[in-house]
Amino acid sequence: MNVLRPGVIAAVAVAIALTLSACGSDAETASDTMEQTKDVGTIVDVASANENFSTLVAAVSAADLVETLSGTGPFTVFAPTNDAFAALPAGVLDALLLPENKAVLAQILTYHVVAGKVMAADVTDSDVATVEGSTIKLSTMNGVMVNGATVVTADVEATNGVIHAIDAVILPPGVDVAALLKK
Repeated sequence: MNVLRPGVIAAVAVAIALTLSACGSDAETASDTMEQTKDVGTIVDVASANENFSTLVAAVSAADLVETLSGTGPFTVFAPTNDAFAALPAGVLDALLLPENKAVLAQILTYHVVAGKVMAADVTDSDVATVEGSTIKLSTMNGVMVNGATVVTADVEATNGVIHAIDAVILPPGVDVAALLKK
């Protein structure tokens, strides 16, 4: 059985919080809001203070990752915006937030978190291990990209790491969110 360390759990919570909060706004609005919330606390605090991450924050809470992502870190969170969550197939977000899907939600959220603080200028084209355990592909060819998702706002610092807002929810290998709708 895999047991997540407190640091990993915190990283996952932050990722989820960021992912859920960011949905529902365009990149420019996300950028403006991110500037306003810079350095106000932990990754969870920063995400919670940003209306563009409200969905992510709700997800982090539903996955019981708030404490983890509020931990000492440092963490790098590729945080989906509210718009990114809204782009999921109809019904998927609601299904993910159900208590019976908590483990899948935590897996998805921790897939958005990398141990350590990685600023956008330090990103190189490479595969990087996530807190979830799988790797993500980072690319700098057309700006910073994560598994094909674009970083729309970079380098939002928190006391325990950094947040990079992304325009899509990325899924770890083997996770089929459509299967949640068939239950």
